[in-house]
Amino acid sequence: MDRISRLQAFLADSPQDSFLQHALALEYIKINDDRSARGVFEALLANDPKYVGSYYHLGKLLERMGEQDAAIAAYEKGMEVAREIRDMHAYNELQAAREDL
Repeated sequence: MDRISRLQAFLADSPQDSFLQHALALEYIKINDDRSARGVFEALLANDPKYVGSYYHLGKLLERMGEQDAAIAAYEKGMEVAREIRDMHAYNELQAAREDL
């Protein structure tokens, strides 16, 4: 069973597990399935907006897809959440990604 199939099986038992959703999105990125990765990241963040690490990866994905405005929005939303939860490491990474864009 490949990694995506295993993660999907785990998610069948724990559909709201943000860590598993994040891991699944990263696996989709590895196989260049950007559409699926984006869908997973967006669903994850809709259900768990404080899962701050996903904003960075979603932003990078959107950059690669040529959607600069959407990438900026992802970074800025992530920065807002990081500030709210006082995760300055994540805030700084998101800010740097935003500035690099």
